[in-house]
This record gives sequence, structure tokens and C-alpha cells, in this order.
Amino acid sequence: MSLTRREFVRDLGIGAAAVPFLTGLPVFANATPRRAKKQRLVVMFSPNGVVPSTFWPSEEGATFTLKESLTPLEPFKDKVLTLHGVNDKVRGDGDSHMRGIGCLLTGIELYPGNIQGGSHTPAGWAKGISMDQEIRNFLQAKEETKTRFGSLEFGVMVPERADTWTRMSYAGANKPIAPISDPYQMFTKMYGSTKDKEALKSVLDDVKADLEKVRAKVGAEDRRILEEHAAFVREMEQQLKAAETRKDGPPAPQLEPGVKDDNENIPKISKMQIDLMVHAFAADFCRISTLQYTNSVGQARMRWAGVDERHHELSHKPDSDKPAQEQLTKINKWFCEQLAYLAKRLSDTPEPGAEGTLLDHTTIVWTNELGQGNSHTLNNIPFVLVGGGLGFKTGRSLKYKQAAHNRLLLSLAHGFGHRLETFGNPALCAGGPLQDLT
Repeated sequence: MSLTRREFVRDLGIGAAAVPFLTGLPVFANATPRRAKKQRLVVMFSPNGVVPSTFWPSEEGATFTLKESLTPLEPFKDKVLTLHGVNDKVRGDGDSHMRGIGCLLTGIELYPGNIQGGSHTPAGWAKGISMDQEIRNFLQAKEETKTRFGSLEFGVMVPERADTWTRMSYAGANKPIAPISDPYQMFTKMYGSTKDKEALKSVLDDVKADLEKVRAKVGAEDRRILEEHAAFVREMEQQLKAAETRKDGPPAPQLEPGVKDDNENIPKISKMQIDLMVHAFAADFCRISTLQYTNSVGQARMRWAGVDERHHELSHKPDSDKPAQEQLTKINKWFCEQLAYLAKRLSDTPEPGAEGTLLDHTTIVWTNELGQGNSHTLNNIPFVLVGGGLGFKTGRSLKYKQAAHNRLLLSLAHGFGHRLETFGNPALCAGGPLQDLT
């Protein structure tokens, strides 16, 4: 096909409202030969550390057993890479929870500030950009890898308050980025802002004629993707209508500002956000994304996983408290189930305009601000990678000897062809990117 995207839209008379549904079609990819092979990165965050004995594989290498917390990844074991022995060595102001999340993707110290936590000094925001945004800017600077948004930051019950415990992505020094925790707000951002509820409910109707025009001009694969988009939007509209019906009932109680009352909806919100992310990738809205569950010191009650106690309080229980360790294992297994759901959705979705699936072109990094909650250690930070986006050799359990996590951040950049020599604190980048990943 020799037409450019602009010519394709112009010649069919497609309206602007329909364009977001079309950008990921193979016919568009084929219309723009300059487009480079797609690579994507997802950073998924869950808080309060893990139970090492039920998390880390005992073995090293290609023959390893997934412990209880990681068993949901069994169907994707050949695409999994566990990295034990990667430490957050950034020190300075702030407690371990604050430095754990604030330095996780930035690799640099926090500014002095007035946010007091734990028994350590108070602190402020991080002193540098986070790696997800560094890679985003690298991709957005080139026409062949530039996308509509560059990155999308998803949240699941992330508090509205802005402090060091609630933010992990930074556009630059002292510039935290707030994730979007409301799926409907993210939906509106992705598919166009609307001024009233009726317009939002009729998004699909507004573009129906344009979608029909495209269906008549494209091949079977493009038609299949268009049908998936249409079904997805219709499902979202039905959920929006249901949500509005609920709002017509008794008025909500007056709650303390900034305190969310949707704890029991976390599983549903998680699924909605993951589904939105997968659609964003399929439509090539972005190639970088984050998915943040609650926040550092997160206090969710995961009753759906058989846990009644608040997460952070439970994480302080000693190793000798076996029931508490079992509960924490259930919590991290549930988070791993969310990771597995994301991996499955990506693996079930063909890569538009290329061979393989979205998972073959995506690397997911699941991580945490602490290695273990009751000790608040920043050693052995959980890093579990899934997918083939960066060309790392998967299906392995790797064990390092106290490697600074800045080196992993460098590895992510190098995987995109962004050959940084240092990132964050230069003193923590000695040795360059982590060895043995490729």
C-alpha cells in the first residue's frame, strides 16, 4: 500500500473522532515504512516487600521452580526472568519506603523536604527523571517511534494526595507524575475528552459510519482489530451506564478528603486498567506504561484473596509469625495473578502489522519499593521480567551479587537502543548495564 496515513484518512473522509481507533491497524503500519520495530515497556509496582522464601526461585539458570508467590506465571515460564541480588543502593534523605519508591525508577537521591516518614529524616521529591520517562522521551524524539501519548501512567487505588510515598514516575527533577486511577478518566484520555455524559455514551455511535468506511477498504486482520475496538468501547459504555445508575441511588457518605472508598473494587479496577493498557498498545497510543497498585506503605485490605488485615500492617509481622507470612504470600500471589493476566492479554493479541503477539514486543517489569517489609531492606528488590520486548534471554532465574539497581535501569535503556553511560547517581552505575541479560 502506497498511501500515507494522512492520505488514507483524507481519501476516505474519516472524521477526527475515528482516528484513535485506526492508528494501530496493520494497514496503517504498512502505509508508513519508516516505522521501526515496536518495543514496549511496562513497569508494574506493588508495595511493602515480599516473603523471600515463597518468592525467589532457589535455583539459578534455566532449570528453576516458581515458588508459591510466582506460580501464576507458570504458563509464561519460558518468558520469565527473575533477578535476585539487585539492590537499591541510593541513600540520603527519607525513610526506606520513601526512597524505595522515589528512587526506584530514578536511581537518584531525594531532595531534602518536609515529608516525614518512619524514624528517618524527612524528604521531598526525587532529584531526577525516572527511566520510564527517559525512554519515553528517547522514543518521542524520533518520528519512527513517536506515538500519540508516548507513555500512559495507570493506577489502581493510588491515593489522590501527592507525596513521596505515592509517586514513582518523574518527568524530571522535582516533577512527579500522578498516575490515573480512574479507568473512565483514562478511557476519556485515550479516546477523546467529552463535555457531557451523553457524548461519552455515544462515542461508538459517532464513529460508526467512519468505521464502516474503513472496514470496506481493509483486509481481514484490520477488520478483526476494528471489531475488537468496537466491542471494547461498547463494553466500556455499558459499564459507564451501570456506574451512572448506581450514582442515582442514595447519596455517598461524606468522607475525609483524599480517602478513597473503593477498596473492594480493586480487582475490577485492575482488570479494567489492564484491558485499557492492552488496547492502548494495540492502537499504538504509547509504548511506555506504568501500572501502580496503591502506594508505598499501601494499606489495602485484600479480602478477595482471603486477607482481612491491612497490607502494610501485615508486612511488619516477624518471619516467625507463620500465619502472617502466609497472608503476605497470598497478597503477592494475587499481584502476580494481575501480572499473569496482563501477560495473557498481551499474548492473546496479535502484533498489528508484524509477526508474533504484543507480548513478544513488550517487556513487563514487576517490582516493589522494598525487598522485605518487616526489615525495610532495600536489598534484593523484587524484579521479575516477563516478555520479549527488549531481547533479554528469558526462561531463567538469575542471581547477582549486590548489583546496584541503576545498572538494571541502564539495561532497560540499552534494550531500546538508548546507550546511556550513566543514569541517576553516576557512582552507582559502575560496571554498566547488568551482565547476562542477553
